[in-house]
Amino acid sequence: MLSSELTRKGLEFIESLDKFAGLQRSWIVKVEEDTSPDYGTPPWARPIEKHIRMGVIPLDKPPGPTSHEVVAWIKRMFGLSKAGHGGTLDPKVTGVLPVALEEGTKVIGLVVHTGKEYMCVMQLHRPVPEEELRRAINMFVGEIYQRPPLRSSVKRSLRLKKIYEIELLEYNGRYALMRVFSEAGTYMRKLCHDIGLILGVGAHMRELRRTRSGPFRERNGLVRLQELSEAIYRWKQEGKEDLLRKYILPIEYAVSHLPKIVVRDTAVDAIAHGANLAVPGIARLHEGIKRGDLVALLTLKGELVAIGVAQMSSEEIAKAKKGIAVKIRRVIMPPGVYPRAWKKKK
Repeated sequence: MLSSELTRKGLEFIESLDKFAGLQRSWIVKVEEDTSPDYGTPPWARPIEKHIRMGVIPLDKPPGPTSHEVVAWIKRMFGLSKAGHGGTLDPKVTGVLPVALEEGTKVIGLVVHTGKEYMCVMQLHRPVPEEELRRAINMFVGEIYQRPPLRSSVKRSLRLKKIYEIELLEYNGRYALMRVFSEAGTYMRKLCHDIGLILGVGAHMRELRRTRSGPFRERNGLVRLQELSEAIYRWKQEGKEDLLRKYILPIEYAVSHLPKIVVRDTAVDAIAHGANLAVPGIARLHEGIKRGDLVALLTLKGELVAIGVAQMSSEEIAKAKKGIAVKIRRVIMPPGVYPRAWKKKK
């Protein structure tokens, strides 16, 4: 039995992922096909225990604890064996810290290596004219060399990093408020120090807040530890799941920034067993996919099946009748959720 209503809801959910990540891509439809309600579970309908295990929390990290301590607290609050975060923040730094729970840890590494945005307060040791400050700041847009600061937890080797944007929002002669969008692993503390060197007056980072980590943005809403604690209490003591469902997002949100390919029901179990995705198994896909791109494979219900590397471009897939379209890198869905529609080789 096929359900066009379930398919519609699934495709709407996938489009909501694009919107969440700010991804604007059109769709190429290979096959108009519906999904069966007899197997699989749409992300919005998972039982609460499964919702937690396959969830990610867009946490607003408080100042004080390390990122590792925050993750340990959340793990203890839920009684889980695994949890992980999407990019370390120093103890004093606040803001976006995506925390994946159990099964979600399989994909949180994809968030670690995505672009980060910060609101940074830099203190100059002596005042300089605003135009001079703007000139110095603009010198750091693009590729820069950085050596991690002494207090960092990584090896202090010289590395090449990219800063996409720096916007000076406010300046009063002593303090400069900047919005910085950069590649993962760029140190704001070092950036402030280096700007001070260029200006010849010295500078240091006074305050820092992360406003974006990959697809997770402050403007989409963040969850505080107190709110999470209240939601768990409400669920355990009153049996109400509403707040937990609001604060914990399905695992699919952690890959919402990736280009997507929607697979037919008949191809799902083969991929779950580790098979690569062939062209006949594709229902629809994003435009603009290039060979070598990392892509997310989703069911018609919106469930994440696997992460893979495109072996063909969108245009090639649209024209092709056969061939391997995606090489699987990481399987997320366990085998047996969807029925087998493939034969074992003898």
